[in-house]
Amino acid sequence: MSEQKSILHEYNGQTLDHLIVHDGTGRVLPTVIIIPTVMGVQPLEIGFAERLNDLGYHAVIADLFGRRFTPVVDKEAAFAAMGELRADRAALRDRLLAIVDVVRVRPHVDSARVAVIGYCFGGQCALDVARSGVDIAGVASFHGLFDPPGLPPRPIKAKVAAYHGWDDPMVPPEAVVALGNELTAGGCDWQIHAYGNVAHGFTNPNASQMGIKGVEHNEAAARRSWASLESFLDEVFR
Repeated sequence: MSEQKSILHEYNGQTLDHLIVHDGTGRVLPTVIIIPTVMGVQPLEIGFAERLNDLGYHAVIADLFGRRFTPVVDKEAAFAAMGELRADRAALRDRLLAIVDVVRVRPHVDSARVAVIGYCFGGQCALDVARSGVDIAGVASFHGLFDPPGLPPRPIKAKVAAYHGWDDPMVPPEAVVALGNELTAGGCDWQIHAYGNVAHGFTNPNASQMGIKGVEHNEAAARRSWASLESFLDEVFR
């Protein structure tokens, strides 16, 4: 049975309220940081964290926006907050690395075995963590945005996996090729999985109800990408 606890983190005048999901035994375990979508910490991400806990990992859902968990989020305000973070990718990178540092020093976190995964905007954030050159085990992006941050490139130390819907209108095929070239230039061990006839947001069972063109759940892609993530984490934490 998993347990949940807030990690309050003061950053640049904001209180970030990360949520750790753990097994309550006090064991030192590999830890996965989950960077959620623009909507922040939601039941979907908590479910992912519980699944990771069942696999034998601690999971920390990162709060990028300085708001506590709430099932109801003002979408307009959420997208505005995301836009502010995306407008300064250097500052966003620093925020992300501060979160990694906070998690690494937590009791019962194996600091040598930390990975970051992210969804949608969080997937872009996960890739930016890898691009920073920080020495962590791995990074995985689910239907993330691929556009580079426009910062001086650094060697990429983390292994990288990206799970992408081929029909995602936010990430055209040329962006997929560009990411592969970027990761190759960074010198990292990388893999990109593209799922045919799959749109943006495919891991979210509620995606099709959002009424956003090009955003749609796909059960097969969600299942296949999670199975691949399990294998990826098993490899990077070995």
